[in-house]
Amino acid sequence: MRRQSATAVPPRSEGDEREFWWRRDSARYVDYVHAQRARLTALQPTTRAVTLRLPQALLENLRVLANREDVPYQSLMKIYLAEKVADALRVRRRAPARH
Repeated sequence: MRRQSATAVPPRSEGDEREFWWRRDSARYVDYVHAQRARLTALQPTTRAVTLRLPQALLENLRVLANREDVPYQSLMKIYLAEKVADALRVRRRAPARH
């Protein structure tokens, strides 16, 4: 027998929608047996411009490394930052909680 799915009320705002899905199990609203993988080809990650003051020697070294890799130095900075943040988060997850 096929299960009837619940009907979701259209959200008034993105915040309402986020709250709705945070509090509910999507299995009541989505038939995952017949689901198909979506391709979000036009989706762009949200970015924000920041100003960062760096020592001149660090910036020069970063530009040398970026030149070796043949990438813009700003892109290399993002890569290095993302790797370091991911490493730090992994270490914190493994560390026992302090009480």
